[in-house]
Amino acid sequence: MSTRLPHPSEVTILSYAKYLSEDIGYRTPGTREHAEADGWMVRKAEEIKQLCEEAMNKDKDRKLECEVWRQEGSGSHRFDMMNKRLYKTYVNLSNIIIRISDGTERGKASAVLINSHLDSTLPSPGATDDGLAVGVMLECARVLVETQGWEPTYAIIFLFNNAEESLQDGSHMFSTQHPIAPTVRAVVNLEAAGTTGRELLFQATSEEMIEAYSHVPRPYGTIFANEIFSSGVLLSDTDFRQFEYYLNVTGLDMAIVGNSYMYHMRGDLVENIQPGVAQHMAENSLALLRFLSSDASPIPRLEHGFARPQTVFFSNLGLFVVYSFTTAKIMYVTLLGASFYIVWTTGVKRVWTAFGAVVSAFVGALIAANGVAFVMSNVLHRGMSWFSGEYFPVILYGPAAIVGVLISQLPFSKTGSNQTLERPVLAALLLFQSGLAAVGQLLNIGSSAAPFLGATGMFAALGVDALLARSRGTPGAKDTSKENGADKATEKWVLKGTAQSDVSLWTYAIAMVIPLTTGVQLLSATLVVFVPLTGRIGGDAPSEFVIASIVAALGAFMASFGLAFAHRFGPAMLRRALVLAIVALGVVMAFFYNLAPFDEKHQKRLFVIHMEDLVTQEQHLHVAAADGAPGFNELAHDIARKFGVDTFPPNAIIMDDYNNDWDALYPFSAFLSPFKIDLPLDPAYVAPWPPEERFSVTAVNDTIDEQAGTRKLTLRIDHPGIIWTVIAFDAHVLEWTLDNSPPNEFTRHHIKEASFYGTDTWTVSMSINHPPVKDAEGATTGMGSALKIDFVGIQEKRMWPGKKAESDGSQAMHIFEAFDAWLSEKTGGTVDALLLGCVRGETVV
Repeated sequence: MSTRLPHPSEVTILSYAKYLSEDIGYRTPGTREHAEADGWMVRKAEEIKQLCEEAMNKDKDRKLECEVWRQEGSGSHRFDMMNKRLYKTYVNLSNIIIRISDGTERGKASAVLINSHLDSTLPSPGATDDGLAVGVMLECARVLVETQGWEPTYAIIFLFNNAEESLQDGSHMFSTQHPIAPTVRAVVNLEAAGTTGRELLFQATSEEMIEAYSHVPRPYGTIFANEIFSSGVLLSDTDFRQFEYYLNVTGLDMAIVGNSYMYHMRGDLVENIQPGVAQHMAENSLALLRFLSSDASPIPRLEHGFARPQTVFFSNLGLFVVYSFTTAKIMYVTLLGASFYIVWTTGVKRVWTAFGAVVSAFVGALIAANGVAFVMSNVLHRGMSWFSGEYFPVILYGPAAIVGVLISQLPFSKTGSNQTLERPVLAALLLFQSGLAAVGQLLNIGSSAAPFLGATGMFAALGVDALLARSRGTPGAKDTSKENGADKATEKWVLKGTAQSDVSLWTYAIAMVIPLTTGVQLLSATLVVFVPLTGRIGGDAPSEFVIASIVAALGAFMASFGLAFAHRFGPAMLRRALVLAIVALGVVMAFFYNLAPFDEKHQKRLFVIHMEDLVTQEQHLHVAAADGAPGFNELAHDIARKFGVDTFPPNAIIMDDYNNDWDALYPFSAFLSPFKIDLPLDPAYVAPWPPEERFSVTAVNDTIDEQAGTRKLTLRIDHPGIIWTVIAFDAHVLEWTLDNSPPNEFTRHHIKEASFYGTDTWTVSMSINHPPVKDAEGATTGMGSALKIDFVGIQEKRMWPGKKAESDGSQAMHIFEAFDAWLSEKTGGTVDALLLGCVRGETVV
């Protein structure tokens, strides 16, 4: 039945994403395309304002107002990432803002902000990241305005920030400079790191916002994702960081994460976006905005700050479950007590032996899975062969974990005994999981919900098993052993037979429901994030072992009931099962040995820089990979033979803070494993710019106070036609215009710039330590504050494939065109290359 209410249109959202990513193209901050997207966004914002005015004309009594700003500004901020200290500066960047309110000062005084970013990163057209979210926000604004009678109690601010990929400059500028920023009480941030599946809630920073999220029609978020992201394990970040730090507000951070093989790749196109993804994000976002702007909103409670959530939340089977840490502690401890009670009253024996079997099984699964990981990566040299399928690691490391579990159980399986460990293991699993849940929650670890859910299913299963045993058993069997120090006989129900192996299959049917439903979702969501991530976390990262451990640990939770079943048929069957598992493991290892890690839809990332040196006039090709898969060394040598100087092999280069050839990608460059290739000299090459137009760093307003031992100067960086410039130098900075707390030591500094198209100058003023310089005899010969500045930048017209359609005919672009065609043929399309034309130099000021 139609409600006749306006609703978000996926077709419209995708049309916006396609226009941004394909009609405009690669919207890297500083490029012409970036400026073109800025103009398009302003026009779209004005269209929303026009819709608002038309709605007001139709209903004169409606309280509705739409305001539009195009913010432009400059600033700087510190951006620490991956244990690297980096300073960002930006000039003339822009944001486009729409505020929808009821037109009253009271309604505007407190607002919810929803954010997406208009720009895209260097190697990607950015259809999903973040063009889709831009379309979602535009559609949400349209639907709200066109909903008859809708009036917001609290204002909604739509921030289309235009510089996220340059390390969150746009969100920093809004948070620190826009006049309406202080009215923000809560934030909803929309992001994308993939092209398929539901958007995942991975950050929720207050109980009020978790409550708000409970109102979305299709929730998909868990405390597990929240705690993993908060731990810093993923080495990822979003604009949410700036809002949280500078505005001190709470919020929700949501992202599309499925198929993140396309993240920051050429394949981030509308054709690769799964149908339904845009609709899902739009409907959830719209529900959030309706609730947060309504009378029922928690916004008033957030006006004076917020507290970090003490809340467990997760979605399962379409339900969104929320309860407090206090409730969790009561439930988990109660379950632990009830677990001890049911184990005691049912007369299960050898429980502590079985407990040892459970712990041994978990350790055995981890050891075996990591042992196979070692063989695959270090012996067979076939690491990451599972990369092309998010669930392939289950096929490889699942059998490995099973082998480890079965081997670990051999000492606990007694030949000739008519008593198996089947029921004791079920009891031990219950005690293990309920104990883990209780202890974890007492330590305020919200993810303890996972073992609690597993224990809940096991408790129900053992309860049913006890009833079935009672229906078949007889009372009167006395256990006259001393239990818990009590010197008395305790009557328990036991089975008619002497063996403890007659466990009903209904017990397993009940025990497996929660681990399978919850465990499969947890394992699936984890692998969807981590498997593609291994393609961009560096060659030195222990990717193989991380993935093996994830499969073993989460697989053990998901199939915990299987451990008891392994003891059901006695030692002989256990040994037969082990043989079959070993055979299966051998088969899957052989399969993955012959499987290539990459294919056309799951590509290897290759980073290529054509570097022109302003000092030596030399040109080099730098190539690097960001994964540990085998074959990169061979590929680098093939590239050198094809494009480099004859007989000169590629040089492996150490990646550290002094390798400024890669500073345009700093600090992500720390993940790269680079080679440097000498290029043949081009006899037609001349310095590309006349002196007055060259990329240069100079010192102005330069004064020295010899008595104080300080030097004050302003570094002026002129970079016509060059974007994303970076300067690096060593100094003891006393103060500067970047922040109020430079390191109080002589150290390396990196300053990275982003500016709007056509802006070609930026500055930074500083005061540095100016120590005396002494000769060999100790006499003062002068003052030593000369700065050696390394500088590098990307030539705006020399990025491939972003500037493919408007090549400037340079040697770099000719090489890129030939390189791209050769690479595609050489690798069969299994490698995606980012090709950047860069220029570097050094000077002393």
